[in-house]
Amino acid sequence: MTTLLVAKQYIRNFVGKYEVYLKPLMKLAVALAALMMVNGQIGYMRRLDDISIVLIIALMCSFMPMNFIIFVAAAFTVLHLYALSLECAAIVLVLFMVLFLLYFRFSPKDTLVVLLTPMCFILKIPYVIPLAMGLLGTPASAVSVGCGVTISYLISYVAENAAALSGMDSEDMVARVRFIIDGFLGNRDMVLTIAAFAVTIIIVYLIRRMSVNYAWTIAILAGAVTDVIILLVGDLMFDTNVSIVGMIVGTIFSVLIAKVVEFFAFHVDYHRAEKVQFEDDEYYYYVKAIPKITVATPSRTVKQINTPRKKSSGAQTRR
Repeated sequence: MTTLLVAKQYIRNFVGKYEVYLKPLMKLAVALAALMMVNGQIGYMRRLDDISIVLIIALMCSFMPMNFIIFVAAAFTVLHLYALSLECAAIVLVLFMVLFLLYFRFSPKDTLVVLLTPMCFILKIPYVIPLAMGLLGTPASAVSVGCGVTISYLISYVAENAAALSGMDSEDMVARVRFIIDGFLGNRDMVLTIAAFAVTIIIVYLIRRMSVNYAWTIAILAGAVTDVIILLVGDLMFDTNVSIVGMIVGTIFSVLIAKVVEFFAFHVDYHRAEKVQFEDDEYYYYVKAIPKITVATPSRTVKQINTPRKKSSGAQTRR
């Protein structure tokens, strides 16, 4: 454990020292991953499905605010869908505008969540998002997570029904619009996932703020169990065809990742917890103090044993 704590302190010191350089690199990596994900799922416009264009735009995003990456990813999505179907692009554009209004109204600082949620769906570990946001965020983070879930299901729906959309007659615009709206808004799996993630975030947030010992660990386990139960009950009620094995395996991996998040964000020594009582003229105060676990990084000192001889200054007298 001491080795892990020392490594954690080294990482924190490294990030704090080189934060100016690491932030643009992180933005570059996130933008590159987001754009490549969009191109890989719905790469219908060949001009955008070019690695050189993706690299240039990702490099531009590295010097812009994080929210700019969301706009770029949304623009890529709309342009790809425009190459597939004009009606699909118009509907998705309106949907993005609604999502942006909700996102900027309730959780404008959760940019990374909106981008990471679709990526976690592709990696089959989306359950880590509500656990992590319950630990690090607030109940309002359910809005940003819901936006990310909506975008993920939107991209999946378009990718699965691309052949049907392109096969329809170009003149039958009403049929295309109805097909897109009915198929997307009637997706019970998406609605169930948004509801399950929102409840999980709230439960994890409430439990991890309690003063009980190991509150964060209890919150992670309670949130994971709650998420699984809601998804299973929803599957029985609405027949959403949830993969039970995939859900359980993904939840186990998500719990492990959430424990890593806990290790870096909240690591205390419950064995040295103290309860303090004091008072003033109006109130009695009962405080529970839990010390953080901190380890000083070992400093290396180099001692020079063989000192070089000093050169004599001035002229030496001859004998």
